[in-house]
Amino acid sequence: MDEEINARMFDSVSTLLAEHAELQEQLADPQVHADQSLARRLGRRYAQLNGVAEAHKTWKQLSEDLVTTQELAEEDSEFAAEIPALTAAREEAAAKLLRMLIPRDENDVRNVIIEIKGGAGGDEAALFAGDLLRMYTRYSEARGWKTEIISSTPSDLGGYKDVQMAIKSSTNDPAQGVYAHLKFEGGVHRVQRVPETESQGRIHTSAAGVLVLPEVDEPEELELSQNDLKIDVYRSSGPGGQSVNTTDSAVRITHLPTGIVVAMQNEKSQLQNKEAAMRVLRSRILAHQQEQIDADNAQVRKSQVRTMDRSERIRTYNYPENRIVDHRSGYKAYNLDTVINGDLEAVIQSCVELDEQERLAALNDNQA
Repeated sequence: MDEEINARMFDSVSTLLAEHAELQEQLADPQVHADQSLARRLGRRYAQLNGVAEAHKTWKQLSEDLVTTQELAEEDSEFAAEIPALTAAREEAAAKLLRMLIPRDENDVRNVIIEIKGGAGGDEAALFAGDLLRMYTRYSEARGWKTEIISSTPSDLGGYKDVQMAIKSSTNDPAQGVYAHLKFEGGVHRVQRVPETESQGRIHTSAAGVLVLPEVDEPEELELSQNDLKIDVYRSSGPGGQSVNTTDSAVRITHLPTGIVVAMQNEKSQLQNKEAAMRVLRSRILAHQQEQIDADNAQVRKSQVRTMDRSERIRTYNYPENRIVDHRSGYKAYNLDTVINGDLEAVIQSCVELDEQERLAALNDNQA
């Protein structure tokens, strides 16, 4: 593996290490931090390359240790016993370095807005949407991420017809980013269980749709022309008291070039609803732009893990058997009770690993 990596990869490693050193110098310059947007962008790239630098340092050290040990073993046979372990460690370090060299999704470091909508199944689907919201909330809390409900439409029997939640992290490391972990959650989640309203004990199947959008950090990052926006105000129709029904506080914004529409009515203030709507709109436009880039770039492989087809069934939650199945990675476990309470890491990692395998295969094909 080392010879193969040397032949195909180390030219790019030296280039990345040089960029890493240059970024380190730039970030040490106080003038760079006068422009917070620039400093943030450079900091993210530095954090990403830091992983490459550390992986390369480990591989290089193990390679030198192995060579030294092999030389010592020629004079003292006791050193020969260390060679197999050092060889295995170097192979593992080489594999890690290779993974670090796979181009990452530029949005991995971003925070996200996650949208959950009850689908087929009526009230039971809305209850399941509420379960998914709790699952993502507890998963986020376990990772130290902050959550914020942006908009929600509760159902009559509990749960949500639809809900939007922002999830934030302060990391600059793309590998630890919110989007890096949750981008694989987009799609249709199917649940099989006996509804609370079912008196006969029959198992019902219902579903909820999940959409994960990378969030735009600052409005200036994605400038929108007012001429491209159609803004309508109207009276809120949901619960909230007399003021909701007597003031035109709800806002609907249409982005004319793309046809993307966002409506917001949770806040009693028209201004607050407009700000929330613009926040979601920017995230949807960013996702739309990325879809177009991927579609136009013939070299971009369409990942089987994260498809843009929002109608795809990606996961099944079977309550009677306490079984969780991811239909893309093939992950299956019988700990649904803990997964639905936020213990989601193993399921997500199965998708991360499959995506890495696909991207590595694409990288090998491009270099063949």
